[in-house]
Amino acid sequence: MKWKAYIGVLVLVSLASCKAVGRLQETTSELFGGEVVAKVGNQRLYRSQLESYIPAGASPEDSSALARQYIQSWAQDILLMDMAEEQLSPQEKDVSAELEEYRRNLIKYRYEQLYIRQRLDTLVTAEEIDRYYQDNPERFRLERPVLKARYLIIPADARILKVLKEKISSDDDMEVMEVDSLASSVALKYVDQADTWADALSLARDAGVEYRTLVQGIKGLSAKNPFVETEDEAGNKHVIYVAEAVPEGKTAPLEYCQERIREILLSARKHALEEGLEKSLMEDALRNNKFVIYENEK
Repeated sequence: MKWKAYIGVLVLVSLASCKAVGRLQETTSELFGGEVVAKVGNQRLYRSQLESYIPAGASPEDSSALARQYIQSWAQDILLMDMAEEQLSPQEKDVSAELEEYRRNLIKYRYEQLYIRQRLDTLVTAEEIDRYYQDNPERFRLERPVLKARYLIIPADARILKVLKEKISSDDDMEVMEVDSLASSVALKYVDQADTWADALSLARDAGVEYRTLVQGIKGLSAKNPFVETEDEAGNKHVIYVAEAVPEGKTAPLEYCQERIREILLSARKHALEEGLEKSLMEDALRNNKFVIYENEK
């Protein structure tokens, strides 16, 4: 059967390309001595095509693997296309209607984007953001806690641990600034996010603690003990100082929502421009008799 013959050709091409690639190992030029590196029927793959696919600086091993991958993909594509051309009827191969529809949709989309870019006011004021936030509190209910925090990972037996805990929880900016230099020589990791709201799940992952442990720890915080602490199997202490926290179910802080609100407002403006474009085009066409509806007369 014809499909068996094509599969046989594909196997031969794959084997031939593997052997050609396997014989030469150093550079793309050395992989293939001639200009033509593979052939399927009347189709030829040239070394220049292959070289353009392989990034500069790739190792001989990577070049070999990429060359093999490209040759096989190239051969499979041609063989499948040849089979489709032979097996499909003229009607099935006629894609002019689909291409025309795609062309029309693409052109309309590009014009709409141009229309929006030329008219979209991208300035969103703090007042607009605050008004939307105040008018839509339910949209900003937290599914997970958010918090501002500083955290460090440090050997549990480090003598400086107590000092670091005092400084990262201090209200004195100078003491907080000292943590960077002190932690750099002892701590495995130190991050200051006390000025930025962070999702508890993301922070737990970055700080190397279990999410549930962090959430439970947040519930037990007090002014005297604003820390969530755990120790891992390697004997390292994970210390999180929680400067502020908002639990799940509460409305997220405005600062945490600002960028999201900005995107919502811009999206609404874009939608309004799209609707305005469609409406103005229709009204103009009706007014100038460019668009006419013929109703059946009874």
